[in-house]
Amino acid sequence: MFWGRAVADALLSVRGLRKHYGGLAVTNNVSLEVQPGEIHALIGPNGAGKTTLIHQITGTVMPDAGRVIFAGRDITRLSLPQRVHAGLARSFQITSIIAGFSVLENVTLAAQGQSGSSFRFFRAAAGETALNENARAALAEVGLADRASIIAGALSHGEKRALEIAIALATRPKLLLLDEPLAGAGPEETEKLITLLRGLKSRYAVLLVEHDMQAVFALADRISVLAEGRIIASGSTADIRLSAEVRAAYLGEEEVPC
Repeated sequence: MFWGRAVADALLSVRGLRKHYGGLAVTNNVSLEVQPGEIHALIGPNGAGKTTLIHQITGTVMPDAGRVIFAGRDITRLSLPQRVHAGLARSFQITSIIAGFSVLENVTLAAQGQSGSSFRFFRAAAGETALNENARAALAEVGLADRASIIAGALSHGEKRALEIAIALATRPKLLLLDEPLAGAGPEETEKLITLLRGLKSRYAVLLVEHDMQAVFALADRISVLAEGRIIASGSTADIRLSAEVRAAYLGEEEVPC
């Protein structure tokens, strides 16, 4: 196993997380760190425990053991909304936008929730200038400023994935947890999303769960590999590319991008 900078420097530090369902250990003593300003990719075969680990980090599933430290604070027992307010934002493997709302309305709802504004659904927030400015800034970051008035359901698949990232950005995060943001994207959409994620790296830390190895090796500063509920390697892209254990568990004989 390969390890990077000291835990003390980490924005996110996951320490010894365990989650069992009956006799099945879905996460088994998992530890990893995400440093400020880096893209840390989490890869592994289907059923390795990646989604359960993300659920534990975001607070939708409580671990049986272990700790989640974020920005120097133990958030292990905080709720999902409390973690969002602390600076954690997540996008989902399956698109979670409100298709009948406009692009701007989708993002403004996220901005409203983060601001602590009274939640009386979108119409109550429509007149709040600061919320709309925050939402428009998030759309500009992901290249959707000119699509603000479009009904979200009319967007292309790649634009919907970008909208999900804008929704996450509207919560003013310190760390983005992106669960397969390239899922279902075609080659051209994938290139656009890779460019988008690369542009965000200098301003946000990112924990990226992704099966597209071309994207992972193009984007990641470090990679952790999860197999059968445990981290079997964590290190630079060069470390992971050369690891015989990683190839045996996940990469196999496929050609790994250089």
